[in-house]
Amino acid sequence: MEIKTLIVDDEPHALDIIERYIANFPDLHLVAKCNNAVQAFQILQKHKIDLLFLDIKMPGLLGTDLVRTLTNPPRIIFTTAYQDYALEGFDLNAVDYLLKPIPFDRFLKAMDKVFNGYRPDYLPVTPPSSTSTVKNDSFLYLRVDRKNVKLNVDDIYWVESLKDYIKVVLADKTYISKQKISVLAELLPDEKFVRIHRSFIVSIEKIQSYYSFAIEILGRELPIGRNYKDELRKRLK
Repeated sequence: MEIKTLIVDDEPHALDIIERYIANFPDLHLVAKCNNAVQAFQILQKHKIDLLFLDIKMPGLLGTDLVRTLTNPPRIIFTTAYQDYALEGFDLNAVDYLLKPIPFDRFLKAMDKVFNGYRPDYLPVTPPSSTSTVKNDSFLYLRVDRKNVKLNVDDIYWVESLKDYIKVVLADKTYISKQKISVLAELLPDEKFVRIHRSFIVSIEKIQSYYSFAIEILGRELPIGRNYKDELRKRLK
């Protein structure tokens, strides 16, 4: 499934944040981003857009006024710093209404509504254990968007905690699952993975280099927590 997405916001920083958030979801394809409603209207006439992240208070034309011009508007998530527009936004059948600054966990809740909307007749798979993640020695099933996704353990680079969610990073994909990192800590094989921080579990064999305060993996630096330094040194000897 590919959800074609457009971001409209007159603040460059807000555009960048939403674009970074979108990059965490393989099903989302960012078609374009622009900084005013008139440009957005032109893009919507030329491209099929499934999901619109739309700021409300922009120069020239309000985001809410743009929606009223559309005969068949896409699914809309309003993004704004002004709570006063909330009622009007929901009157326009918005999927959600995000107040800036938008924390990632709140963005995830909005995406859960989007994915539920795209799968109205999808029956959740009943997991074969009390958790939403199931594994054997070489692979595990990760609960993602109301389905269980099979992941080869050897393909995982790291797991990152995002409050009540986790991000599982592979070489070319990232998955978001609603659960605690402690669940993955129990399921991942100890001989292949090590916890380096309360928010990070990494594949030992995929660590490219390490310092006193961080490791490098897949070209990114991840912090080493004070309480995890000794165990990491032992595992890397």
